[in-house]
Amino acid sequence: MHHLTFRTFWRCAAVMISATALLSCTMSEENRLHKNESASSADSTKNAGKPVVYQVFTRLFGNTNTTNKPWGTLAENGVGKFDDFTDTALTEIRKLGVSHIWYTGVPHHALVTDYTEYGISQDDPDVVKGRAGSPYAVKDYYSVNPDLATNPAKRLEEFEALIARTHAHDMKVIIDIVPNHVARDYESLDSPSDVSDFGANDDTTVTYARDNNFYYVVNEDFAVPQDDNYIPLGGDSHPLADGKFVERPAKWTGNGARAAQPSINDWYETVKINYGVRPDGSYDFPRLPAGYANKSFSEHAAFWQGKSLPDSWYKFRDIAHYWLDKGVDGFRFDMAEMVPVEFWSFLNSSIKMKNPEAFLLAEVYQPAKYRTYLHQGKMDYLYDKVGFYDTLKTVMQGDGDVSSLLKSHQQVSDIAPSMLHFLENHDEQRIASPEFAGDASKGKPAMVVSSLISASPIMLYFGQEVGEDGSEETGFGDPSRTTIFDYAGVPAHQRWMNNGAFDGGQLSADEKALRNFYQSLLTIAATNPAVNGELISLHDANLTDSKNYTEQQLAFIRAQGDNRLLVVTNFSDQAVKDLTVTLPPGVVKQLSLRAEHPLRGELDSGNDATFKQTENNSLAVTLSLRPNGSQIFSF
Repeated sequence: MHHLTFRTFWRCAAVMISATALLSCTMSEENRLHKNESASSADSTKNAGKPVVYQVFTRLFGNTNTTNKPWGTLAENGVGKFDDFTDTALTEIRKLGVSHIWYTGVPHHALVTDYTEYGISQDDPDVVKGRAGSPYAVKDYYSVNPDLATNPAKRLEEFEALIARTHAHDMKVIIDIVPNHVARDYESLDSPSDVSDFGANDDTTVTYARDNNFYYVVNEDFAVPQDDNYIPLGGDSHPLADGKFVERPAKWTGNGARAAQPSINDWYETVKINYGVRPDGSYDFPRLPAGYANKSFSEHAAFWQGKSLPDSWYKFRDIAHYWLDKGVDGFRFDMAEMVPVEFWSFLNSSIKMKNPEAFLLAEVYQPAKYRTYLHQGKMDYLYDKVGFYDTLKTVMQGDGDVSSLLKSHQQVSDIAPSMLHFLENHDEQRIASPEFAGDASKGKPAMVVSSLISASPIMLYFGQEVGEDGSEETGFGDPSRTTIFDYAGVPAHQRWMNNGAFDGGQLSADEKALRNFYQSLLTIAATNPAVNGELISLHDANLTDSKNYTEQQLAFIRAQGDNRLLVVTNFSDQAVKDLTVTLPPGVVKQLSLRAEHPLRGELDSGNDATFKQTENNSLAVTLSLRPNGSQIFSF
């Protein structure tokens, strides 16, 4: 998600569904999805716990320039490179428990910097968002962003070297694929000789044909959107910034807008890909038979063999296989719900046949479609945004309660291991921004819960671990989110980077402590098998029976065999002293616990404790929690 309006382009789909309170959820209930080959990627890392994904906006990561001029050029504001991911940098990322790095913004997308000396056509600022361009307006799927290369002529080789370095540090590589749309001026310089560009063979005299790659506004020329509040490049001069862009006939815009002149609020820098969906919404391709939600990847692949399918299906299959052959280990699929689920069955089964351990993550914001895209579309993981993240955000802001958070988790209990958790990504506000929580420490209890409440992967966005606040005004878009459209430096992250030493040498004491917290927490998530076991919520029992326990606290147990974790966290900015957490008799019996059973503190050294006998065969532990603090015990 990434296009939207100029000043309000951060769209949130949000539909909350009512559910009963969560008491406990066994692994067998959580893991129904993983009865078939879709479980393979979750076991593909060497982590004994769960996958930990580190999302990094690649062109920002290594940039040491601190100028941050609004609409600044690459020369003025600087840019990070593939080479900035040194062995030292990757070692430090791995220390966070990271199993997968999502290198965001790698495929060559439209941008304003001039690379014509390398044979790359100049992009028009009238159809580019920002100066550095949206990573989701891909211009050439068989190449990488020339901004990221020390030598743009060797850009692909430099990325291949980064893949190899990442693998050498025991981490896997994820990149974006955006099947719903491409840049308005798509042009591949590096595609294989037998691959034609999108639209090269289209019949442009008709709005729709099954094997056209695009939809057309027949006999009308494209017109650049007009808006009095927006001027490309902030008004800086540029030879192509003239309010015109030649496209005859006009194509439908990425979000499906069908006018020759789209609105400024449309995804006007992109064009919609045709997958054989007619303009009336009917399908011009075979449908999956009933029962395929329960079939394996290989059975899905077999179903599509010999079928006649729209040309765009094959184009994106070839793109995905090209990157797999380069050593990429998985993909994050942008706005997957805007593409038919049958295409995902076709594409993902072909990917899994080539690499059974490929990590497939999709952006889907309609809860009613979650199970369809997982089971029939053969995704491994979806964002758990609508529901868990959205509810958790209200808790962090002081407007929500923990019981509502548990209800949102219960709504996806059958697919919980496939619902990736996060607190930040390139679309969302930074926790420390005033528009979100205004304080990075408010992310600590939320990250504990996000990381440990289920077997789902946890994702960390670069800079989150040092409290980056996204406050820079850099050009396209407002502060609170670190820019994905312009050249910029990321201040808190730059202090950790310390001019390439990657040792945190310029961090404040609070920033160092925050990063140490993230490292300790994510190491637990990555290495403790209990995170893949049974979830036992203690929340309802403690709300009614325990001292000082409120809707701002959450206690639960994760248990797998002899590996058990007791997690107690505090969403309040006030300390909680003498908090009693009670384990009801059924939990005591289930886990074969006894009085004086020792608890070893895992998050903060020295916080050991013991269970004490209470009435009615319950056990309890009394502890104190700092503001926004947590305690995690193994037992």
